[in-house]
Amino acid sequence: MADWFTLAAPLPDQEAAAAARARQAILTKPTGSLGQLEEVAIQLAACQKTETPQINTPHILIFAADHGIVAEGVSLFPQEVTGQMMANFVAGGAAISVLARESGAHLSIIDVGSILEEPLDRVVTDKVTRGSANFRRQDALSATDLSHALAAGQRAVERALTAKTDLLILGEMGIGNTSAATAIAAALTQTAPAQITGAGTGINPAGLSHKRQVLEESLVFHGLTADPQKAPPEPLEVLRKVGGHDLAAVTGAYIAAAQNQMPVLVDGFICTAAALAAVRLNPSCRPWMIFTHQSAEQGHGHILGELEARPLLNIGLRLGEGSGAAVALPLIRLACSLHNKMATFEDAGVSDKTRASKEQSNDTA
Repeated sequence: MADWFTLAAPLPDQEAAAAARARQAILTKPTGSLGQLEEVAIQLAACQKTETPQINTPHILIFAADHGIVAEGVSLFPQEVTGQMMANFVAGGAAISVLARESGAHLSIIDVGSILEEPLDRVVTDKVTRGSANFRRQDALSATDLSHALAAGQRAVERALTAKTDLLILGEMGIGNTSAATAIAAALTQTAPAQITGAGTGINPAGLSHKRQVLEESLVFHGLTADPQKAPPEPLEVLRKVGGHDLAAVTGAYIAAAQNQMPVLVDGFICTAAALAAVRLNPSCRPWMIFTHQSAEQGHGHILGELEARPLLNIGLRLGEGSGAAVALPLIRLACSLHNKMATFEDAGVSDKTRASKEQSNDTA
């Protein structure tokens, strides 16, 4: 029997997409003049199987875990910050907490692998191990760890669906997870880590150079360096060797969302690395992803290119937590409102001749 995460997701409704595209063509504006706002409305229409998409009950899922690679000095902050930030999330003081309140989104925090011994109030604990191993020295996860983390992502999605969720936002929290995401992206795209390693939590140039060296040595240790004579490594192998519980859970959540026909907003560098792993593992999940922004983190543009993704925003964000996706949510809601509520040429009494003139003017402006 095939593993659950390899089962194909349905394709979004192409008839609904065609109807939405036809509606865009008759709204009182030159065709294409709202740019990506038109395309995101059409994509949501297909995902929601309706000509008139809308977002009423978004749900944000944040997966948290600790990473053994921190022992190599690749992060500005100690592992304890992961647990402290989870407490901050549920207390309402973090950026994603504010964004969730402002957008009316439900916020769920899932501990899939922190070093905390005791569970936190209002945090879902779904882990079998406290933290991943140091992947500079050994595999980050065991096969059991990986299987559990992927399924934890699936379980989180299924819980969210019981609340009549109509859109998911995925995020992560884990000191050291920028290093894991970089290693995953480098291995899957067969790219030298130096080309895509960024500052993460804000390390200085010397720290960045050290981080690049650690990641290069790690990929050599695991046999994951670029080799034109070999096919790219399998995504499960990459996640197990250099990933983490949070990244694996986000990967599983992307796939489960698609299998349940739920559109999902993709956040920044770390979540996009997980999205790449998900698409390599199960390509059918790609049409259900909406890419929200390009992070300031070095290498994010490279992964977006691999996924042929055109994000909605590029405003220098690099916080993680799902924050960039949450920032883009009002824009996507506006795209839906424009799509649903603008008058058509017929409604507004605008003639075809006037419409053609408007389009010609737009083309020559």
